[in-house]
Amino acid sequence: MDEDEVVLLGFWTSPYVMRVKIALAEKGVHYYYLEEGNLFKNKSTLLLEMNPVFKKVPVLIHNDKSICESLIILQYIDDFWNDRAPILSEDPYQRAQARFWVDFFDKKIADCGRRMWASKGADQEAAKKEFIESLKLLEGELGEKPYFGGDRFGLLDIALVPFSCRFYTYETLCNFSVEKECPMLIEWVKRCSLRESVSKSLPDQHKVYDFVLEFKKMLGIN
Repeated sequence: MDEDEVVLLGFWTSPYVMRVKIALAEKGVHYYYLEEGNLFKNKSTLLLEMNPVFKKVPVLIHNDKSICESLIILQYIDDFWNDRAPILSEDPYQRAQARFWVDFFDKKIADCGRRMWASKGADQEAAKKEFIESLKLLEGELGEKPYFGGDRFGLLDIALVPFSCRFYTYETLCNFSVEKECPMLIEWVKRCSLRESVSKSLPDQHKVYDFVLEFKKMLGIN
């Protein structure tokens, strides 16, 4: 592997991988993308070698060294390519706030999303209710700003917008509309999607839905 070579190990439906793709695109970093063809049954030797602890994507390989976990990777990208398109604010308080909301999202909303497609009946309804309430909190944090950090597209935008490609799946399986519940949040999604870094990193929402249906079958979830 060449010294200047950057490689990203990923899987096409993973929003955590999409985070890294967006960040690299915003920074203008050329990289090689390696898709894990059978992530759930036969992980590649390279993935197991580069992430022996969690054995998960994304993994960024730079200078023959691996960096794992999406938020840690984003921090690394911002630190290493620090001469362009900053991801994190220079203000310590703004950085702390962005990290707080990303942590809230990853612990709360991402889990609700999983429960919405993996359950049914009362459990699914409870997950949907919690999901909408959490999105409304995020929408309140966004307010009328173009991006979560104000005028600048930053960490919180990069961390959250990949999950928008799953909204159609949640809406279809749980019979609700994110746009009806959180119109300002959807306007933000549309604004982010105008950026080439986002539009080229997120898969088609209908293909994601089809994948989730197949994945449910594989897990024996009806």
